Amino acid sequence: MSKAPSDGASDPGKCEWLTLQQALEAFVLNASGHQGQGHIRPLHYYVASRLVVEGGFPPSEITPHPPFRIIERSGRKILEYHPESAGSGERTVLGGLKTKAVDVVVTKPTIGPVIAVSMKGTLGAFRNLTNRMEEAIGDCTNLHISYPALVYGFFQVLRATRAGPGVEPNDACVLPNGSIGEAILRYHDVLGRLEGRLDLRDETTKYEAVSLVLVKPDEPGRGAPLANFPPVSSPLSLSGFFAKLYRAYDLRFVYAAPKLEPVTSRWVWDESSPALADPRAKDYAPRVGTG
Repeated sequence: MSKAPSDGASDPGKCEWLTLQQALEAFVLNASGHQGQGHIRPLHYYVASRLVVEGGFPPSEITPHPPFRIIERSGRKILEYHPESAGSGERTVLGGLKTKAVDVVVTKPTIGPVIAVSMKGTLGAFRNLTNRMEEAIGDCTNLHISYPALVYGFFQVLRATRAGPGVEPNDACVLPNGSIGEAILRYHDVLGRLEGRLDLRDETTKYEAVSLVLVKPDEPGRGAPLANFPPVSSPLSLSGFFAKLYRAYDLRFVYAAPKLEPVTSRWVWDESSPALADPRAKDYAPRVGTG
């Protein structure tokens, strides 16, 4: 079993560098109870750190500020793990209808917010999932009105509770035979219609990327995503979520605006960077090179 994150026990607001399984384990354990964001905040930290190590975004441009610092030496960018640099909080983004506090935001100097990721965690009452789509659609539309070029991702996690004694039918995600419950299948189909916004002139109601992750709540493998759902071929598969964000960002902010490239280009880390030797960096492919 992986060691669960502290969930900020020493400092509840500071971003930590976590593996996906650590973040998801904190979610399914839900030590803070149903109220508040204690069970979902570790996932904010995971996404923020991944946007640095894999995405090539400077930590200073990300809220919450991930625990890294950059040393520039002879044109090389060396990434170091530096917990003292970690920050906290959400960024408030101007929407067309109202301001919105967003979980993770990348903000470029002189340009504004360029990537945003909202995360939702659901522990039960799955029959009501589709009723929450109005909020998700409203948030997306609201921000895209003010920032049509914004690359916006929606990351939904569900506790994959198996039906059985002591489990209310509405709280069961997985049926006794291992198949996925009808409410979850229906929610998957609805979410699939909200993703895939390719061009800034496309529908403001759609996200650039959406991911749905079902999380194992028990041992063995507590905190691991279910391997069989969503299938790899699904547009909601986690395997394609970050790639879609990076692709949309590069197309809009790098290739379409070559004069802004010194500001917008995603950085690459020198292969000798100490942070890349950390086991947590093996959770995804770090962005390394000579650029």
